[in-house]
Amino acid sequence: MNITRENLGELDLLIKVEIVESDYAERVSKQLKDYQKKATVPGFRKGMAPMGLIQRMYKSAIVADEVQSLLGESLYKYLEDEKLDILGSPLSNDEKTGTIDFEKGKDFVFYFDAALAPKFDLAWDKVDAKLYQIKVNPKDIDKQVEEICQRYGKFETPETISDKCYVYGKAEELDKDGNVKEGGVSTFVSFDLASLKNQEETLPLFVGKKAEDKIVFNAGKAFSAADIEKHFHLESAAAKKFKSDMQMTISGCSLITPHEVNDELFKKVFPKEEVKDLAAFRKLLSKDMEKSYNEQAEVVYVNEVRKQLIDAFDAAMPEAFLKRWILGRGDNKELTAETLEAEWAEKYMPSLRWEMIDSALGKIKPLEPTQNQIVDYVKDILRQNDTKKDGEDEKAQEERLEQSARTIAGDRQNVQQIVDRLYSRNSFELFKEQLKPEAEKITIKEFAEKMK
Repeated sequence: MNITRENLGELDLLIKVEIVESDYAERVSKQLKDYQKKATVPGFRKGMAPMGLIQRMYKSAIVADEVQSLLGESLYKYLEDEKLDILGSPLSNDEKTGTIDFEKGKDFVFYFDAALAPKFDLAWDKVDAKLYQIKVNPKDIDKQVEEICQRYGKFETPETISDKCYVYGKAEELDKDGNVKEGGVSTFVSFDLASLKNQEETLPLFVGKKAEDKIVFNAGKAFSAADIEKHFHLESAAAKKFKSDMQMTISGCSLITPHEVNDELFKKVFPKEEVKDLAAFRKLLSKDMEKSYNEQAEVVYVNEVRKQLIDAFDAAMPEAFLKRWILGRGDNKELTAETLEAEWAEKYMPSLRWEMIDSALGKIKPLEPTQNQIVDYVKDILRQNDTKKDGEDEKAQEERLEQSARTIAGDRQNVQQIVDRLYSRNSFELFKEQLKPEAEKITIKEFAEKMK
């Protein structure tokens, strides 16, 4: 067997694989003997058909199978031995290979197109992504305490609506004559009455009403543009212009009486902490909030660094080959050459560039989480809500958690979000080492504004 390659350009290759009869003869002979032992041929007892007959019946098909198998093995071993960093996988060049006659031929020549990955340097000097450090202020904690009191509050479904209720029902757009507009907005809505604008005018429309009652209100007067967009499922531009009257048929309402700020609430929120007073409670809330928001800030930073690295990637790519390879993969049956061409610059090229960048990053420091990292992450989640079983010491509890975590982590679908989170965390640590960013301290409100 002989394998050679020809450089057709900076990145494009033509690989020639020559297979002679001696390369596959022994494999074919073994297969024919196996067929002879198992074959049932009319006129002969099982396994007693003459080899000449077996060869006439099966040899060409066996030669085809063995040559194709040998071809695949040899081609990929060649790429590995030659340490060729190729993109995708080699594609058969049918024009140069021509028609292969496995029945009459003994020596075969195959041609493949392949493409090398371009050499490039990671453009760290082009990255200026901002890393934000979120600081929680007392007003943020006040709001969090209020939300927690609501979450752990007493839930009721009163018959009549009060000013503190959450209401739900079907809302229908009316025309200028006060009739339900044909083809107008019609949807099920639910909202907190506290979110209504112009409370002096809009709130009395709802208070005292009950299920099946109909209420007419003006959308523009009752809701902000953002709420109109959310409640009525409109595009942002349409929501800003939407000023129609709406008829709402009440389905019901709910009322939550907030939980008191007391020891019982402290225990519900932090069951494993000794929270002695409101100050300690607020301190723990502040710590949790900062941790959560700064994890979000890390993800934002990672995504921005990725984007900037992709934007700065300027190495030439073997685009013609890559288009053939993507179309030939068959993982998207509906993909056409026309669609691929239309989406190439915006969708496919950034993805291909990121694959190369990701590979380069992985050579600096592995980003894919290990199984032990996944297990430890799952175990930490389980530990947060776990209590010791009767007669169980700390060692036994840890062994039980370890076993449970390994069982959960064993199913990749169960933990894909965790894998993504750990990958992002590993990326953040690598980016931080390479870029050494100075974190900019901002408030939760400022962070929310920047994320719009």
